[in-house]
Amino acid sequence: MGLISCYSESSCSNHKNVSNSVSLKKPNLTGSIQTATTNIYKTTLSTGSHHLITVTWCRNATTQGLQISSGDDPTTVFRLNTNSRLFRKKRGSKVFETVNNSKFEVFYDLSTAQYGAAVAEPVEKYYVLIMVDSELGLFLGDMSDDAVLKKVKMQKQNVKFCLVSRKEYIYGNTLYSTKAQFSDAGSLHDVVIRCTGEGDGVKNNPTLSVCIDKRVVIRVKRLQWNFRGNQTIFVDGLSVDLMWDVHDWFFGSGSGSGTRTGSGHAVFLFRTKTGVDSRLWLEDTVKTKDEMKEFSLLVYATKS
Repeated sequence: MGLISCYSESSCSNHKNVSNSVSLKKPNLTGSIQTATTNIYKTTLSTGSHHLITVTWCRNATTQGLQISSGDDPTTVFRLNTNSRLFRKKRGSKVFETVNNSKFEVFYDLSTAQYGAAVAEPVEKYYVLIMVDSELGLFLGDMSDDAVLKKVKMQKQNVKFCLVSRKEYIYGNTLYSTKAQFSDAGSLHDVVIRCTGEGDGVKNNPTLSVCIDKRVVIRVKRLQWNFRGNQTIFVDGLSVDLMWDVHDWFFGSGSGSGTRTGSGHAVFLFRTKTGVDSRLWLEDTVKTKDEMKEFSLLVYATKS
């Protein structure tokens, strides 16, 4: 199964960086670890032109770093591995041009960045600032006393950018936890996905449950036979499609793939409905900038 591209345009302007909070909700459940997040932001310049900026944070045993690219040119143009012995420059800048001749300037300071115990994104004491054609296009982080930030302080008040796509890559066994804001005016919600069973882990009579702010919104029994499905839930007065596919958790990724049964990944997609929408939720086609109108969250969970 290919990765899903999911989009959002409901969290525009003054976007707050939302990093995962993976925690153990019950002592008998095994928590998960976030290994990467890929966020696509849409920024609007004073000229009315739009640009897509892809920011990927990754964290594993050998790598902890940041990648940035332009949505018009998917080739990674900025890469920083803060764990590498060869490149430990955690503060600096880089200039590059995209395929449409736009000038990108990246300024960053991760020298004092603080990370959560099981998340890929830093949670405080850092910043990433991107100028697009001499205008502030994107600002992430919480630092404000750097000389670079002072130069763009006035622009920061007028910056317009949206989180239009978020993918989270999580590794674990029975518990996956994150946070999501389903609309610009809505609250930040705790989202917990649990897979439990009788006796030994999830092997016997597995049940899937999804909770938002500790409230169960769906419960799927006999999960090994109901491994794909969808259901409409309501959050902040909004209708949200919740879709799941856990086939590879039980049957692997197909014959000849070399993946052992039960060691695959699952996909969970939360997408705000905005009227009649007949698109297939598993489509991989990337929408154009003007088509990104729903809020969606993808959780891509690999089972240990």
